Amino acid sequence: MDNNHWILTAQCPSRLGTIDAVTGLLYNNQHYITELHSFDDCHSKQFFIRAQFRANTSFDQAAFHQEFSLKAEQFDMQWQLRSTADKPKVVIMVSKFDHCLNDLLYKHRIGQLSIEIPAIISNHPDLESLAQWHGIPYYHLPVSAETKPAQEAKVMQIIKDVDAELVVLARYMQVLSPQLCQHLEGWAINIHHSLLPGFKGAKPYHQAYEKGVKTVGATAHYINDDLDEGPIIAQGIDSVDHAYYPEDLVAKGRDIERVTLSRAVRYHVEQRVFLNGQRTVVFAD
Repeated sequence: MDNNHWILTAQCPSRLGTIDAVTGLLYNNQHYITELHSFDDCHSKQFFIRAQFRANTSFDQAAFHQEFSLKAEQFDMQWQLRSTADKPKVVIMVSKFDHCLNDLLYKHRIGQLSIEIPAIISNHPDLESLAQWHGIPYYHLPVSAETKPAQEAKVMQIIKDVDAELVVLARYMQVLSPQLCQHLEGWAINIHHSLLPGFKGAKPYHQAYEKGVKTVGATAHYINDDLDEGPIIAQGIDSVDHAYYPEDLVAKGRDIERVTLSRAVRYHVEQRVFLNGQRTVVFAD
């Protein structure tokens, strides 16, 4: 995409004329819509729309902002305009498992994820060489029960200093404090395994093996105060059978986790995700 492509997203109470408020203005200004999604939630009485468009050659962002602000005010719209050339700054947090981090770094390197990664934060030193190979600053911040408040204060300061727009917990194996969760609510994504029945603890896949599970999966969600219960962005699942030993389940789970997390990150940075209370509206491509 070049600098002439833009994404307009909006959310407002359900009202007649909301689609025309967006598409009509784009048409009148001769902007060509290349992708359009909308959804009206009859339960929450909220309307959501995402329009990706190729602007005309005389496009003036400030003038567009002024004109659309007047239209949006009529519908009580919360809205955002962003160039597809923009690359949001994303801070990645990780512990020792590297599969999700590797996948994000690879897709960032080849341009499949249009982001900047100004910092990687970890409570272990193990993956520093990987960050160095990619030329990304690596912050090793050990944590214990006693040092957790001070460690999280450093985490928040790094996020602030690099002006991050998104934080990704790529298998960061620490429970965040309520204070940090509240600070990051709605703009931090976590990944965890999805196994039914729910297996918790250090070796969930070994527990799953003992119960003979037939599916494994993963869930990517925004964090909030409820552990692993934030609004869901993306999920992945695959079938397994009696021939899968614990190590096979672990390997299958790793693959699903990395694919699901990177998909959730892409949906977020492409402005395909809207928060709708404790749920999400996701306009997948």
